[in-house]
Amino acid sequence: MLWAGEAGIEQLSIDAKHAEVSWGSLWRPRHYEGHSEPQHRWQASVTQPADEPKFGMAPLAWGTLKAAAYALLFAIPLALGAAIHSACFMSRQLRHRLKPTIEMMEAMPGVVIGFIAGLVLAPYVERHLAGVFSLLLVLPLGMLFGGWCWSLLSPSLRQRLPIGWAGLWLMPWVAVLIATSLALSPTLERLFFSGDLRLWLEQTLGLDYANRNAMIVGLAMGFAVIPTIYALSEDALSGVPASLGEGAQALGATRWQTLWKVLLPAASPGIFSAVMIGAGRAVGETMIVLMATGNTAVMTWSPLEGMRSMAANIAIELPEASVGGTHYRLLLLSALLLFVFTFCVNTVAELVRERLKYRYRRLEGGS
Repeated sequence: MLWAGEAGIEQLSIDAKHAEVSWGSLWRPRHYEGHSEPQHRWQASVTQPADEPKFGMAPLAWGTLKAAAYALLFAIPLALGAAIHSACFMSRQLRHRLKPTIEMMEAMPGVVIGFIAGLVLAPYVERHLAGVFSLLLVLPLGMLFGGWCWSLLSPSLRQRLPIGWAGLWLMPWVAVLIATSLALSPTLERLFFSGDLRLWLEQTLGLDYANRNAMIVGLAMGFAVIPTIYALSEDALSGVPASLGEGAQALGATRWQTLWKVLLPAASPGIFSAVMIGAGRAVGETMIVLMATGNTAVMTWSPLEGMRSMAANIAIELPEASVGGTHYRLLLLSALLLFVFTFCVNTVAELVRERLKYRYRRLEGGS
């Protein structure tokens, strides 16, 4: 570079190896060539030399949080519900057999779950989309209806179907609800959506349906997170002194009042830690997101569209990135951000757990 100064013309050398990116350009929308408005884009590979790579990390961060959010939305209610039933209502004999079985689910490799989700679950959900959506309404109402029917039984029949063994005798009823919803999927599409739910979603709501999407990732990754949240939450609930619950029931509280007012608050530090550990697992998961989604770096809340997480992006692009280049450094930055995020989440979880533990220490000590 030539520069005209007071001493005459001088030649300056500028060493800016990575001038195309900055901290602001990584997170703010940029105006790329061929687009009328600034956009968040990640496209490291280009097809022509004249094209410019797009290094916007906002879609990757969004995809990471989106995948974790949908996984926890599926896993937390099931895992906590199973832990509450196992620790507070289930018979001891069934609990000793069921708990190790659920904990063994954690040993299943993520690549196996991702393979099943991408090649089996995703096509099946696409063929029975209306039935899958109807399950969101049918299962909760069906379980409430089943509980209401159980309360109408005679005392002799209720003794044969004790609440402590509900985890077994309710399974056929749940299977009937699921099979009925999926079998009625074509009928529901024909009656309410003109025979094609995907076309109805696109024309009416403007939602595009991708074969591998956030909903599939949430189901698959939620399945992988459930054993962790369940095991830790169940241990926390089982660790509450039995005298607390017995004292509450002796004062006239029902089993549900004892659960909500005494047992859950006392076990809340352990339950919170379980949820945070599950969130850390969901944020860092790679193979499930890699195989069960389309790996498209888009920013949308729709569960019917895909995403690309930071961990999956590292697994895809790191082998092809030139060492020392801008692309390579940004992938290492992504790994560092994942570490920092997980570290901060675990730190906050530990601080909150200690605060909750201190709050309920008197209650446990007084028992």
